Amino acid sequence: MKENRLRTVLQNLEQMGLSQALITDPLSILYLTGRLIKPLERFYALYVSQSGHHKIFINQLETVPEDLGVEKVRFTDSDPYLDLVYQAVDHSQPLGVDKNMAARFLLPLMDRQCAPGYVNASLAVDKARSVKDAQEQALMRKASQINDEAVKAFRTLVREGITERQVAEQTKGIYLDLGAEDFSFEPLIAFGASAASGHHYPDGTQLKPGDCVLFDVGCVYEGYCSDMTRTYFYREVSPKQEAVYDLVLQANQAAEAAIRPGVPLRDLDRIARDIISQGGYGPNFTHRLGHFIGLETHDFGDVSSAAEDVAVPGNIFSIEPGIYLPGEMGVRIEDLALVTEDGVEILNHLPKALEVLP
Repeated sequence: MKENRLRTVLQNLEQMGLSQALITDPLSILYLTGRLIKPLERFYALYVSQSGHHKIFINQLETVPEDLGVEKVRFTDSDPYLDLVYQAVDHSQPLGVDKNMAARFLLPLMDRQCAPGYVNASLAVDKARSVKDAQEQALMRKASQINDEAVKAFRTLVREGITERQVAEQTKGIYLDLGAEDFSFEPLIAFGASAASGHHYPDGTQLKPGDCVLFDVGCVYEGYCSDMTRTYFYREVSPKQEAVYDLVLQANQAAEAAIRPGVPLRDLDRIARDIISQGGYGPNFTHRLGHFIGLETHDFGDVSSAAEDVAVPGNIFSIEPGIYLPGEMGVRIEDLALVTEDGVEILNHLPKALEVLP
């Protein structure tokens, strides 16, 4: 078990008035144990308790290290595994459960009156995961470094008449050659008017001179995700395109410059949104400014007008303002920002100045 991380989770549970929790999210279990298991339809859970009687429930099908730092409870497909969970839980205290715990597991536990009450305790782990330790920060830096190099390579694929899909089909191999494990999400590659959709998946749209070329891409390195967006123009750029790009770049840079410990996350969104609104495109900035990232591309937490948290050292989130003009184009510029003790470290180093691809 990762003792420092477990300690933080238990402290968070205590603040929620909980003495025990059943964690079923495989990535949260990875965060606490260092071991990733993908159970498919089978039951897999980590039970943690303020008493220290932690247990991990793992099907015999899975091969795991001899010592996981926690007592292993093994079972087969035909064993009454929920009986084993029932035996471990303190029936006199409420039980914290995952927000994504499958009903096929939770409802039988409720029917058995495993606990007097059930509480969504995901925040106990989510809050811990939102503050990256030194090891996680190093992995996130490396994932973003690979992403920078990948986008440099992606740009060389651009030529007149190529389709978004044809470019996308070549990206996986580039990532693997650079040392990544996989995509962190399917690449979003959009030409021209396609980029006016915030989440446009590559299709048969062909590239032509004057189009914007948007790459919203990311990879996984040793379990940690990267995410970056760069927007270019192919062969030529109009004055309107240039003006829109400059506005988005100003919003990106202003928000990043304001990041420091203690700044309300909603203020970062406001800074970027005000710049775009003052430029006349407020209604065309159609999403939040950013999201947290780590073991998942979208970890818990966001940078939006509704965000209630302030930035703390170790947070890593995206800053990605955008302007989307239906039938014309879309421009988005995205970096990942790590909150440091006295400011911010931007994890992406690929230039952001307007660029016209030949």
